[in-house]
Parts: sequence; C-alpha cells; structure tokens
Amino acid sequence: MRITKSLIVALFCLMTVACSWFEDIQEYPDVPEQQLYQEAITALDNESFDVAIEKFQLLEARYPFGRFSEQAQLELVYAYFKNYEPEAARAAADRFIRLHPNHDNIDYAYYLKGLTAFEQDINWITQYLPIDETKRDPGAALDSFESFSTLVSRYPDSQYAPDAQKRMVYLKNRLAAYEVHVGRYYIQREAFVAAANRGRYVIENMQETPAVPDALAVMIEAYTHLGQQDLAADTQAVLAKNFPNYQYTPVYKGEKTLFDAATFDLFSDTKEVPVATPVRMNESTDVPKPDRSLFSTITFGVFDDEDEEQKK
Repeated sequence: MRITKSLIVALFCLMTVACSWFEDIQEYPDVPEQQLYQEAITALDNESFDVAIEKFQLLEARYPFGRFSEQAQLELVYAYFKNYEPEAARAAADRFIRLHPNHDNIDYAYYLKGLTAFEQDINWITQYLPIDETKRDPGAALDSFESFSTLVSRYPDSQYAPDAQKRMVYLKNRLAAYEVHVGRYYIQREAFVAAANRGRYVIENMQETPAVPDALAVMIEAYTHLGQQDLAADTQAVLAKNFPNYQYTPVYKGEKTLFDAATFDLFSDTKEVPVATPVRMNESTDVPKPDRSLFSTITFGVFDDEDEEQKK
C-alpha cells in the first residue's frame, strides 16, 4: 500500500514538472510606472501597436490606481483602433466611459468609439469593390451614429464635435438609403404595409436626406397596392410639389409563375404595374421595346448589336 501511494505521489510530481517544461512563461521585470507608461507611448508613436497594447495592459494590471492608469485606459482604446481591433476598441471605450464618466477627456472616448464603428462600416471591401454599402447591414453605422450623437449633444463645445457632425450627415444619408432599399424589398415581397412604414420612417426622421423622394415613391406604390387611394394621392401631391422633376420606376412586377421563377424571367413578358396617378416613369420605360427573339433571350442579348448590324 505504501508503495502504491509513493508511486502516485511521484507520478503527480513528475507530471507537474513536465507541464512546467512546456509552459511559455514570460516574466516581466518590475518596471516603474512612469517608465512603463513612457515605453507604451513610445511604441504607440512608432506604430508598434501590439507592443503598445501589451504595455498598456501591463501598466493597468500592475498599477490599477496609479497616476497613469486612467490615461493608459484611454490610450488603449486608441491602440486597439489603430491595430484594427474594432470590437476590443469599442469594449475598451465602453469600459472607460463607465468607469470615468466625469473625466476631462470623456468626449475623446465617445469620439473614438464612434470612429471605430464608422471605420468598421466602411471597410476595405466597400472601398475597392463595386458594392453598394447602403444595402449592407447598418449595425456598425447605427452604433457610430449613436456615439457621435451622444458626443455632439453632451459636449457641443468639444474639439471633436465638428468632425462628428460631418460624419453624422454621411451616416444619416446611408441609413436613409438603407430604409428605402428595405422598403423596395418589401414591395417585391408584397409586404406593402411594411414598405409604407419604412418610407414613412424616412419622411418623419430623415427629412434632409437625398432618400426622401425615393421614400415618398415607395409610400405611393405601397398605398396604391393596399387600395388606399387617398393616401397615395396625398403622398403623390407632396412628391410633385417638392420634387417636380423626380422620376421613378415601380418596383412591383406582379405575381410570378413557377416557370418564370425557375427561368429567372427569361421567357416572361414582364409587365410593370403603374403607380396611381402618377409618378412619371423613366424615358426608357416609356419607349416600347421590340420583341426579342428566342436566340436573343437565351444569350441574354449579348449578340443583339451584331444582329442589328447584319440587318443594316
């Protein structure tokens, strides 16, 4: 029995020592607070953001109540932002705002939080690829707008308020355009009540955006299909009064058959449903188009120009 216990103890000790062999233990020397903070700032100035983040975290862990602790937490937000870690940056900003609501630089924390979400919404994909960002999920744009709005409303005299206001204009236009896209999608899916509500939301909350006439047109088309002719006429009057040269193409194309859905409307004569009293169509929709041949339909019209030249 003693031998068994001795073997168990020996085996436990051996396992403990073996685990310590494979551990990557990184020992940090006992660096004074001011020196550690200066090293972190130097790394930040040299754009060594990984090193700066590590040192700011170490500074906060070793000197949580030191004289550089609060500033280190704020600099950590900036380091995360520059290191393309948006989630960490926003979490660090929220933590700083929660712990230091009366800090002299609290406006900077709100600005960094909004800027992080702003850059997250406009990523490299939308910059270099032909993608309509107004059709993408507006979650980051909403977060950015809320942070900038808080900054402007609470600290109007902040040095960051003018830039925040300019970014809010862009974000408001982007969010309004997204609402219009959603409204048009609802019309295509015959959810006309939801489409009208989307258009009305833009009119009530985003009146100075370029998406206002589009929102009015969505409301007109939705009201028309709902049989609300009075509402459609009133909205049409508002659109004609404020945007007399506006042109709009109806979204709803009518019900599709199973064959049309399976062939992606290649062999169907798509008919547009007219908008009640109305909104003027684009010139391209007013001009009758010649009938397409079966070959032209199958080839998506790629060889149409060649056929016309041969006929000439």
